[in-house]
Amino acid sequence: MNTSRLIPLFTSFIASRQMTDLLYTEKDLVTSLKDYIRAEEDKLEQVKKWAEKLDVLSATATQDPEGFLGHPVNAFKLMKRLNTEWGELESLVLKDMSDGFISNLTIQRQYFPNDDDQTGAAKALMRLQDTYRLDTHTISSGELPGTNKDVAMSPMTVEDCFELGKIAYSDADYYHTELWMEQALKQLDGGEESSVDMVTILDYLSYSIYQQGELERALDYTKRLLKLDSAHQRANGNLKYFEYQLAKQNKVEAAEGQKEKETREREKREASDKKGRPADYLPERRKYEELCRGEGIKMTLRRQSRMFCRYSDNNRHPLYVLGPVKQEDEWDRPRIIRYHDILSNSEIEKVKELAKPRLRRATISNPITGVLETAHYRISKSAWLTAYEDPVVDKINQRIEDITGLNVKTAEELQVANYGVGGQYEPHFDFGRKDEPDAFKELGTGNRIATWLIYMSDVPSGGATVFTDVGAAVWPKKGSAVFWYNLFASGEGDYSTRHAACPVLVGNKWVSNKWMHERGQEFRRRCTLNESE
Repeated sequence: MNTSRLIPLFTSFIASRQMTDLLYTEKDLVTSLKDYIRAEEDKLEQVKKWAEKLDVLSATATQDPEGFLGHPVNAFKLMKRLNTEWGELESLVLKDMSDGFISNLTIQRQYFPNDDDQTGAAKALMRLQDTYRLDTHTISSGELPGTNKDVAMSPMTVEDCFELGKIAYSDADYYHTELWMEQALKQLDGGEESSVDMVTILDYLSYSIYQQGELERALDYTKRLLKLDSAHQRANGNLKYFEYQLAKQNKVEAAEGQKEKETREREKREASDKKGRPADYLPERRKYEELCRGEGIKMTLRRQSRMFCRYSDNNRHPLYVLGPVKQEDEWDRPRIIRYHDILSNSEIEKVKELAKPRLRRATISNPITGVLETAHYRISKSAWLTAYEDPVVDKINQRIEDITGLNVKTAEELQVANYGVGGQYEPHFDFGRKDEPDAFKELGTGNRIATWLIYMSDVPSGGATVFTDVGAAVWPKKGSAVFWYNLFASGEGDYSTRHAACPVLVGNKWVSNKWMHERGQEFRRRCTLNESE
C-alpha cells in the first residue's frame, strides 16, 4: 500500500517455481529434439547404405553394360529397382521424421514466456545493473557477486547483448542502449562470431550517444561505421549533421567568456552525474539503492553497542521458559527484532508446497477502496494460506502469537511470497495513513499494528529488507523472522517504518509474513496519549 511510490523500471516477473517448470520443459524439448535427430540420422544411414550398395553395383555394371544385362537375374533386378525400390527410397527420403518433435513443441509452446516476459527479464537485468552498480562485462560474463562457482553458467553472446540494447532503445532508454551496444561491440572486436553485424551495432550506438548529447563520440562511431559500409545512407546523413552541429557548438564555445565556460562545464558535470537516471528519479530511490548495496547504513558504533542478542521467554510464557527463543536487536528506532530458528526446514518446505500451486502476482491494498489489487511496483508472486488448511499453518500462527503476545485471530492470513531474480518491492508503508481512512475497511479489524516477516530461504546476493527513512538494512537468513510495530501505542503511524524489498541479484527469495491488526490487541498492547510512543 503506497501512494507516494517509486516507479520501477520493469513490470514483468516470473516466479522461481515457474522458471523451474520452464527449465524442465526445455529439458523435455531437448530430449524430444535429440529423438528427432536420431530418427533423421537413422533415415540418412539407410539412404547412405543404399547409395553405397548401388554405387558399387553401377560401377561394375557400366563397365560392360551388355554383358551385365545379358544375365536374366541382373535384368530382372534392374527392372525391380527402378519400378519398386527407387520408389520406396523416394518415400523414405520424403518421410517427415519431425512429427513427434513438432507435436511436443506445439503442446509445450502454450507454457512458453511471451514477448512481455522477455522484455521484463531484460529490464530486470538492467535494473539489477543500476541498483548494484554492475558493469556490462560483469553481467555478460556471469561473474556476479554471490554466484556459486559450481553452478553452470552460460556467458551472454553478442546477440544477447544486442537484444538488451534493442529493448532499451525501444523505450528511448539511450543510456542502457549505449552500454549494451558497446558490450556487444567489445565482444565482436574480441573475435566472437555473431549473426549480428558490426554495422548494425554501430548504427544503434552512434545514435544513442548522440541522443545523450555527446556529439564527438557519436561522430567517431559514425565514421567507423562508414569505413565498413561507405554507402550506408543514414550514416552518411548523420555524418554531415553531426559535423554541422559540432562546428556550431565549437563556435559558440569559442565565443564564450570565462564565466560562461565555467557554467557550461558545471552543467556538463551535473549531466554526467545524472546520466542513466530516469526522469522520475527521486532522492529516495538513491537511498534505497545505496542500502541495497550495503551502503549508507546509519548505525553508529555508539548505537551498535546498545544492540544485544538474548534468549527470550516472552515474560515467562510456558512454552518458552525451558526452550527460550533466540532474539537479536537489528535496529533501535524503529525497534526491529530478529528471532532466529523460528521455522524448521520441514516446516518451510511444507509452507512452500502449499503455496506453490497458488502463487499469483502479489497484491496490495488500494489506499482509496481498501480492495486488494496488483501493483506494478511490487514484483513478486504470492499466495495466502489459512490456518485450517494444514496443521503447519496453524502452528506458525500460534507461534507468532506466543512470541509477540499479539492476537492473531484478527490478523490477515499468512502470506507467502516468492521473489525470483530481479524480484522486489519498492519503498512503502504497511499501515494505512490518515489520508487513507478506508485502507482496511473491508477487513473490519483496524489498521496494521505490526509486521512479522519470516525468511524462508537464504539469498546469495541482494534481497535485503531496507528501511529508507532511517538507513537500516536487514539481510535474509533462512528460518529467522523479523518483527516491528507499524503503529505507536497511541495508534499513530510510525513513518520511520517505510521499507522495501531489494531486488534479488542471485538466487531466489521466499518469505512469509503476518500482518497483525489493531482489533483484539486492546489488552495486549495498552494505548497511550503520547503520539510518538
